[in-house]
Amino acid sequence: MMTAYVALQKFPLAIGQTGPCIVVSDADVLNFQVDKSEHDSAVIVESGEQLCEIDLLDGVLVHSAANYADMLAAMVTPSPEAFVARMNQTARSLGLRNTRYADDTGVSQKSVSTAVDQAKLAAILMRSALVRSIVDQTQVDLPVAGFVNSFTPLVGEHDVVGVKSGRTSAAGGCDVMALAYRLNGRRHLVYAVVLGQRGGNVLARAGQAAYALATSAEASQVDVTFQKGDVLGTIGFGKHVVPFGLAHASHVYWWDQHNFHPLHLRLRHLGDSIRRGEVVGWIEVHSVEAPVPLVALRSVDAPTLWHRIL
Repeated sequence: MMTAYVALQKFPLAIGQTGPCIVVSDADVLNFQVDKSEHDSAVIVESGEQLCEIDLLDGVLVHSAANYADMLAAMVTPSPEAFVARMNQTARSLGLRNTRYADDTGVSQKSVSTAVDQAKLAAILMRSALVRSIVDQTQVDLPVAGFVNSFTPLVGEHDVVGVKSGRTSAAGGCDVMALAYRLNGRRHLVYAVVLGQRGGNVLARAGQAAYALATSAEASQVDVTFQKGDVLGTIGFGKHVVPFGLAHASHVYWWDQHNFHPLHLRLRHLGDSIRRGEVVGWIEVHSVEAPVPLVALRSVDAPTLWHRIL
């Protein structure tokens, strides 16, 4: 995922665009043969064929093609070391504190991360409409290889949007899954990340575990609708109080795990008159929603000297 993200930062791409292209070299063909001999996922290439950025992204994100990742990295920087340095710099800038990259494919045992960091990265990467359109495919058609299938479990089933899966002997079976759901008429994604699955088909095990995690999170969501003008409380000075509420209808939601309700009101300290429509506080939901402003629904005069003394 980071390889794709770094490439798209260097060469932004919209749906329908191809991006810059390269010509496959004899060295690229040899690299494919080495990947296959080491049982890494790779896509067959021929010397002299042309591959564009969109082809490489398709192969990397859908088929986990290690050789395509190498070519995508070579498109961005002059050396593998320079690309890895850019990956690590990007990880730091994104706040991925527990992630370190040693290669562009994730095959190296020195490349490490956590489920939380990978979920953050997935959410950032999926802001791209192009990426969302790529990872939702069950297969892609590549220039020489033809149709290759996605390795990401459950893609195209049960509202699952495939983000990325992978497996190595060190990491086990891993899956970063996005599950689509509708809230108030809009489509949203919830992300689930499972690492280190062992035994049998490790990718299938990772996919099932990620799906169970994602559906559990979706089921625990709480959605509260506030209408414009709803009175949520009063504010003022002594007996001179006015109601406050929302200036516009708003939906506030959070994940209701263990019956924990993080919603609360935070009011401003007011020492002067309050005017209708003035922001007097906010509804806050810890770590989920941006604060929702609360406004006075009527005006009230400034506090008297007696109120100030009290």
